[in-house]
Amino acid sequence: MGVEENSSGTVTTDVTDVAGTTDTVTVTAEAVVAEEVTTLAAGTVVYPIAPGYRVNVRRGPGTQYGIVRTLPYGMSVPVYCQKPGERVTGPYGTSNIWDNIANGQFVADAYVHTGSDGYIAPRCD
Repeated sequence: MGVEENSSGTVTTDVTDVAGTTDTVTVTAEAVVAEEVTTLAAGTVVYPIAPGYRVNVRRGPGTQYGIVRTLPYGMSVPVYCQKPGERVTGPYGTSNIWDNIANGQFVADAYVHTGSDGYIAPRCD
């Protein structure tokens, strides 16, 4: 489908989750202003953040790095590459793996349902 914007100010795109299910997502202009939205390439796999958690996105792989933004409840994210860093405990266990979800933006893998306790993407350079 690609990304489509209509005259009412909504944006619609298809997103594929980790199970391979494709859903059409529609976002209003107000939501785009309220929360940064990253356009994903067609077929990009996204992984859900643990239910009931708003996860901090950081500039690097650890809590000592500054917070870039906070993901809202129910968010799913792409994982472009992964990097070892600070060991964190979350709903999916304890891990030192951090997921790169955008340029210079990392989330602790312990809060992302990747279906694995190990690496699921290449290591970041």
